[in-house]
Amino acid sequence: MKNYKKLALSALITGAVLLTACGPQEGTSGNESGSNGNKASEQSDQQLKGTVAVDGSSTVFPIMEAVVEEYNMNQPNVKVSVGMSGTGGGFEAFAAGETDISNASRPIKDEEKAALEKAGIEYTEFEIAYDGLSVVVNKDNDWVDYLTVDDLKKIWVEDGTTKKWSDIRDGWPEEEIKFYSPGTDSGTFDYFDEVVLDGQPIVEKATLSEDDNTLVTGVTGDKNAIGYFGYAYYAENKDQLKVVPIDNGNGAVEPTNETVESGKYTPLSRPLYIYVKNESLSKPEVYDFVKFALENAGTLSEEVGYVSLPKEKYDKALSTLEDLK
Repeated sequence: MKNYKKLALSALITGAVLLTACGPQEGTSGNESGSNGNKASEQSDQQLKGTVAVDGSSTVFPIMEAVVEEYNMNQPNVKVSVGMSGTGGGFEAFAAGETDISNASRPIKDEEKAALEKAGIEYTEFEIAYDGLSVVVNKDNDWVDYLTVDDLKKIWVEDGTTKKWSDIRDGWPEEEIKFYSPGTDSGTFDYFDEVVLDGQPIVEKATLSEDDNTLVTGVTGDKNAIGYFGYAYYAENKDQLKVVPIDNGNGAVEPTNETVESGKYTPLSRPLYIYVKNESLSKPEVYDFVKFALENAGTLSEEVGYVSLPKEKYDKALSTLEDLK
């Protein structure tokens, strides 16, 4: 099996796929070849043709790209395109009828539900993995040993001042903090806004990007930087970054597979989702792809640096999918 963590994330850096922060991008297609047939052999021998359109969360993107890579081994004539316009951008495309599947790193919002209802689009939500939103600083930062949730709020909420590390804790450097955050179309931004910012404005000087690799580059390039993104992007770059344990009142906890799955890493652990258009499931290629994704999301999410759901959750999702057929 290929190392999908490196495959999915390094592809973004090298330009093997076109990823920008300005709108939907095609991230992968079904004409790529995989590395083994272990998962593909579990699927039907029926050869399908057609297209499957996917867009949305940059956090979910590495999982979906790995799914497409494996799926193509069994169904090379099904062309699957995966965009990375952010959770919000993905739901816009979904409501516009442009996609069959929308990747999301947060639950759908009421206004997004309303847009889909207005468009006459019925859909089904599936959880596919867990993520531990990771707060990171530069590798040479030797003063931050942990942060509390209140510290995060003090750092990230705009208050009209130029923030320095010494403002956060006595003895820390009197150096201006540099900020790197997912863009406002990102489900990761929405989640951070909910559990840390509490709806207040983010610091005006923050660099915002829908491309998590831009954030990685920013933090690795500045000793006084801080950023946050999905756990897989930290895991892929852990040699260049320092993850910050978070204390929610019960002691400082670092994001790991164990702390994310157990719920100990709160409030920054969360489920990841795909939303599937029910009408699209009448197309054999879409149904087959979604079935494959749910059957293999656990293994492939671990491959790219996330945390699998308990088996019973995948079994329940597959049962729900079967009922929709």
